[in-house]
Amino acid sequence: MNLHKEISFEDEICADLDAAGWLYEEGSAVCYDRARALFPEDLQTWLEVTQPQAWEALTKAHGHAAIDVLCDRLRKSLNDRGTLDVLRYGVELIGVKGLVSLAQFAPASGMNPDIVARYEANRLRVVRQLRYSKANENCIDIGLFLNGIPVATAELKTDFTQSVGDAIDQYKFDRSPRGEPLLAFASGALVHFAVSNRDVMMTTKLEAGATRFLPFNRGNHGGAGNPVGGPGHPTAYLWQEVWQRDSWLEIIGRYMIARRDKKKQISGIIFPRYHQLDATRQLRAQVKSEGAGGRFLIQHSAGSGKTNSIAWSAHFLADLHDDKDGKIFSSVIVVSDRNVIDAQLQEALFEFERTKGVVATVTSDGGSKSAALAEALDAGKKIIVCTMQTFPFALEAVRERAATQGKRFAVIADEAHSSQAGETAAKLKAVLTPEEIEEISDGGEISTEDLLAAQMAARASEDGVTYVAFTATPKTKTIELFGRRPSPDLPASETNKPAPFHVYSMRQAIEEGFILDVLKNYTPYRLAFKLANGGEEWDEQEVERSAAMKGIMRWVRLHPYNIAQKVQIVVEHFRENIAPLLDGKAKAMVVLGSRLEAVRWQIAIEKYIKSQGYKMATLVAFSGEVNDPEGTGEPLSETSAMLNPGLRGRDIRDAFTDEDCKILLVANKFQTGFDQPLLCGMYVDRRLAGIQAVQTLSRLNRAHPGKDTTYILDFVNSSEEVLKAFRQYYETAEIEAATDPNLIFDLRAKLDASGHYDQYEIDRLVSVELDPSATQGQLIAALEPVAQRLLHLFKEAQERFKAAQDKTEKDEARDEMNALILFRNDMGGFVRIYTFLSQIFDYASTEIEKRFLFYKRLIPLLQFGREREGVDLSGVKLTHHNLKDQGKRSLSIGGDPVLLPPITSVGSGSVQDKEKALLADIIAKVNDLFEGELTDDDQLIYVNNVIKGKLLESEALRVQAQNNTKAQFAASPTLSNEILNAVMDALAAHETMSSQALHSQKIRDGLKEILLGPGELYETLRKE
Repeated sequence: MNLHKEISFEDEICADLDAAGWLYEEGSAVCYDRARALFPEDLQTWLEVTQPQAWEALTKAHGHAAIDVLCDRLRKSLNDRGTLDVLRYGVELIGVKGLVSLAQFAPASGMNPDIVARYEANRLRVVRQLRYSKANENCIDIGLFLNGIPVATAELKTDFTQSVGDAIDQYKFDRSPRGEPLLAFASGALVHFAVSNRDVMMTTKLEAGATRFLPFNRGNHGGAGNPVGGPGHPTAYLWQEVWQRDSWLEIIGRYMIARRDKKKQISGIIFPRYHQLDATRQLRAQVKSEGAGGRFLIQHSAGSGKTNSIAWSAHFLADLHDDKDGKIFSSVIVVSDRNVIDAQLQEALFEFERTKGVVATVTSDGGSKSAALAEALDAGKKIIVCTMQTFPFALEAVRERAATQGKRFAVIADEAHSSQAGETAAKLKAVLTPEEIEEISDGGEISTEDLLAAQMAARASEDGVTYVAFTATPKTKTIELFGRRPSPDLPASETNKPAPFHVYSMRQAIEEGFILDVLKNYTPYRLAFKLANGGEEWDEQEVERSAAMKGIMRWVRLHPYNIAQKVQIVVEHFRENIAPLLDGKAKAMVVLGSRLEAVRWQIAIEKYIKSQGYKMATLVAFSGEVNDPEGTGEPLSETSAMLNPGLRGRDIRDAFTDEDCKILLVANKFQTGFDQPLLCGMYVDRRLAGIQAVQTLSRLNRAHPGKDTTYILDFVNSSEEVLKAFRQYYETAEIEAATDPNLIFDLRAKLDASGHYDQYEIDRLVSVELDPSATQGQLIAALEPVAQRLLHLFKEAQERFKAAQDKTEKDEARDEMNALILFRNDMGGFVRIYTFLSQIFDYASTEIEKRFLFYKRLIPLLQFGREREGVDLSGVKLTHHNLKDQGKRSLSIGGDPVLLPPITSVGSGSVQDKEKALLADIIAKVNDLFEGELTDDDQLIYVNNVIKGKLLESEALRVQAQNNTKAQFAASPTLSNEILNAVMDALAAHETMSSQALHSQKIRDGLKEILLGPGELYETLRKE
């Protein structure tokens, strides 16, 4: 029995292809022309059947030599132009009128009988044991031909005896392309497959040992490989589906792309990966089946090749026709901030059609965006590429034409992030969480998903626009908005939740080697510190706990000593662990919590690098301007020479490619959508939760030759939190439960029950709002009575609170104020959730819509203010500080998936007693919380309490501080001597640190710097 041998595997594949209409005869390899790498018999038959006049002209001119003349001309054309171009556009021969066509591909629209006949006449042939070489008798297991021209080869291995790795090695080390026309890049076979029972790998360029093979597997339950359990080979999809006649011709005719360099020479050939082929074909089939107006969520991980997937999707949708041969879309809009996408689209479409000008690009640079869009839309451009900034204009124009001219459009949204302003930002606030809004206010970026949600104001009604969203990390609201329920006609339920239309998971991308697992080297740090409040008067001051905690943590994060310690850790870790990687080209990113922190860090890190004499540069990136209260008074931006002197008018991305530029500090910028494959290290000093953790840390995952290691040092987040976030997106993002549409009814009932308005007041506002001839005066007149009534109630309660003599009265007044604030917040919650849910559910309720308009207009008029006692931190001192390395960890993302939480509990808040505490108690609790492993040998207490205490006893220093500037005082020899004396006095109590200080001038200089900085020695001496 030979069932387990390779020959049996070959037999099965060839038999399947034979049955599916391929030409196959045993021993046909003898008819192969090794010198020209052609199958002349099929070439001649193709011409005789499809272009008899051309063949007749050839035979008339050359007699029996006609086939040789044709083959010689064809081989020269293949060498000059490449196989792909020749198959698509034919060749010219002397004596033959017009082009000689060498293949017929199916057109996008209906085929006339002549085209159908030529398409059916395509001769697809499989040849086994193909002896291809002029120099030896090497043979390839399988060769695939189209009309006599080679298009693919395959080396087969059965897993009973060998693996797919052996097939790859055979190509690398035994199939040299040198001098072999069949294996030559671009002019020979277009793609080469290494195939086993379990796996398929492919390459379009054989380069001996340097050849790179890519997986061409279907994926196995979210991971690499292929699913098992079927009736045959796990890889049977290759010859039964991919090589199926119509599929294979389409791949050659409409998928494969020849990339060209600046000299217009072919530098690479793109063959679709399996998930790209699968996603684009499924999308096209679904849109054709249901027509325009659908929504699709494609969850494709980083490393999936989204740029090409978007290009193919745009190309196919732009050419898509329905069953009656009518064009489905007038134009396809691609929303992307990728610099390369419009160029790649242009290049790809020219490859397919040889037609220029089918792609229009509309940017925010110069001229009128609206006019440029209108021109592109009205000119019938197949594809229009716009940025996130111009997308709102595009959608408005598209909707207008859909409504007035009956046109239909598709919008393909690439995963992108951008800062927003003006009207777009205002619309965004209706669909963003308070945390996301706060982040944007500090220069943060928003995603295409958020932008789409904000712009889709058409609600659940059809607008004739098909939306396709590409993202690696969909949020709950994105899944709700673009996801598809298994049974779309049934309401959402536990077994009928919206889900992505197509998935290529992070897990599969990691296992296939397209991206790196960034959690392999993850080191969390634990910050430990103690604070002291320097005055008894604080003991009686009540503050709201959340405000105090937030203020204290911000104060600690901005403390110069805290920043200085972290800067030292970052720079030294970088030099020791990251700098040597990638032949010294590796880079790192520092992720910070605010723009002010970014400014302070940049100044501190540059100062440290300079003090150590290191040869490296840094950059800092943030949006807008920052006013540092402790700075020069001048607003700072990322273009300021003080922060980024090496920028010299360039974009940050470009400047970061400089060889000496090693570390990029960012605050709410470049944490998403930033591709720099040389990034090998990340230092995190900001809270990252959920999707933000995945998007930020994934900046490191881009593959690069020689890159196999990444490092993350995290000063803030726990490894458990980060791991939980990654597990949400490791395979298919899934929501825990579908959002309950009744949320809006529950919230309406709660707001109506408040008694702050009545139906007459709602109707009065709505009648004005819907009257096209209404004035702003009528609008304010309709709302002002309600607004003034509520503002009056709040002011009354506020005055009672201030005048209250006992605790009960004070509490009652405070509760009234909080109830009004809660009422306003609940209205805001109603507007946000209705804006979102109305895109999913058709509420068919005018009362709900009326309240949406009423609340939306009323909220801005209710400026209650927030009576919150401020937290004065001017007297707080940092007494202890310690950053403890908690050990490098390899976090395994595998395990039970974590589900994304549904949207729940909107407007479920109630007025509660604020948790109050004495500030002294809060500081004590913060100390308890962060104390960690602190001893008296920690540097800060040693400096602040011991050394500083002894220096304050020096009369000589006191006099010098009173009579000199700080700079003069710092240079005083007396100060250096007194520090040495203080160190010697402290020797008995603090032996370890004092011994180090006695033997190191560098340490004593460091002590002086701390004493004059955060230690405030100079200021304290001047006060005494």
